[in-house]
Amino acid sequence: MFIGPQIKAIFRDEEFEKKLSEAEKAAWLAFKSVCTHFIGNKRAENYEYFVGDMGKCFRVIGCNMSLKLHVLDSHLNFFPQNLGAISDEHGQRFHQDISMFEKRFSGR
Repeated sequence: MFIGPQIKAIFRDEEFEKKLSEAEKAAWLAFKSVCTHFIGNKRAENYEYFVGDMGKCFRVIGCNMSLKLHVLDSHLNFFPQNLGAISDEHGQRFHQDISMFEKRFSGR
């Protein structure tokens, strides 16, 4: 799992995309679109498209939908308009809460 600074570093890495297969690159670009058009300070009008596209691309490369992605996909309308303005500390708390859910439901 990556956090904000690590994701930003990969965004700046010009060599990263060159190492990906076509399907992996499509998933990466879909993820970048979600970061830019949904998680940032300004949410795009069609943000649901970006999240849905990311889910499709992840399934193509064999990624199962984690609990975090399921929460994101199922509750898009509950996220604040300015997700990018939420502090890293708040984001870390979210990851801790979701981690607890993942541990609780991992065997089911």
